[in-house]
Amino acid sequence: MKKVLILILALVGIVTFNACTDDDALVFTAQDPVEAITFVNSFSSEYVLTAETLDNTAERFVWQSPDFGVETAISYELQGAAMSSFDTFESLGTTSANDISITVKQLFDLAAIAGIDNDPETSQVDGDGNPVLDGDGNPVPNNAGELFFRIVASVGTTADGPSTTSDVLPLNVFLPEPTGEEPIVLLRELFLVGNATAADWNNNNNNTPLTRDPGNENAYSFTGYFVANEFKLLETKGQWQPQWGLDGGSFTSSDILGGDPGSFVVPTTGYYTLTVSVDPENLSYTFDPFDASTSPTYATIGVIGNATNSADDDGDGTPDGWQSDMDLTQSTFDPHIWYVNGITLEVGEIKFRADDDWAVNWGNNTELTGFGTMGGPNIPVSREGVYDIWFNDLNGSYVLIPIVE
Repeated sequence: MKKVLILILALVGIVTFNACTDDDALVFTAQDPVEAITFVNSFSSEYVLTAETLDNTAERFVWQSPDFGVETAISYELQGAAMSSFDTFESLGTTSANDISITVKQLFDLAAIAGIDNDPETSQVDGDGNPVLDGDGNPVPNNAGELFFRIVASVGTTADGPSTTSDVLPLNVFLPEPTGEEPIVLLRELFLVGNATAADWNNNNNNTPLTRDPGNENAYSFTGYFVANEFKLLETKGQWQPQWGLDGGSFTSSDILGGDPGSFVVPTTGYYTLTVSVDPENLSYTFDPFDASTSPTYATIGVIGNATNSADDDGDGTPDGWQSDMDLTQSTFDPHIWYVNGITLEVGEIKFRADDDWAVNWGNNTELTGFGTMGGPNIPVSREGVYDIWFNDLNGSYVLIPIVE
């Protein structure tokens, strides 16, 4: 009887061992993709490439993952080419995430391969190398054109593994040719919009701008009055895209999200300080209550300086612009916000002062944006032109926005 029991146990052990061995030999094979890889973010109609912005992020490509039929790690490669056929192409980066950014310099280098440059001495040529002429017989500049991009998604580490390729995406680039005059480099502005703000949900209603940190072009802040409602941030007045807001509590933009982000929600009417970082590697924000109860209010605040008028009509040796203020308009929504639209400034300097008197004045040595200190240095204006000017007497912050036609 014992022998029979031993034989039965041995047989069970053999069967069990074979079953485990068969399970270990199972292989899950990734199938051909069910869905093609697709871009989900919006793109600009034209990308302006300048030597001054080579290190800036030109675009962040965001895509939807393809379906290979199983849960598996996927690697992505962004490729760029001068021709839509992709007979030859450049690898612009690889990632396991669903987004990747490229710099202006990478677009510059790809444009050079495509024969696009900002040299005034060069122009478009045809297939035989002859200059292409416009209707007036003049050579057509070769400083604009299309570059082409695609994403390749692959499974595994071998070249013959399953993969899928996105449709080819054309992007227009423009390289301004030097004119002998230093070009205006316009940095990103951010404007408030929403029924928690003075502009309401009108995207072209003299929307209040945030102040850009003069030492960090990706950092912005605003201290002011909000009502208990909602708001977002816009980059361009009169345009809804790109816009910035929240996605699941995280700060994001419509370009990254691939759609409209959610709104900031103001819990209680009052004064707050909003700070945001638009650094692609550090998207973040804070929204903290601010005590404005002890902040003084002023009857008038004006801008003064030789940049407003460099003439010396009375011959006393002092430019007329330093003799009297150009008054700003006080916001009816927030009495600490002051502005003037469409003011012409000359090359020179300005300051802000209260009640037409030097007893209370603000200045700093940073151009276009900054935080004025009481009795601080004159604010430089290095380019003649038309500006919108904003001033906040709560913290001395100022924004000068060049108006470029």
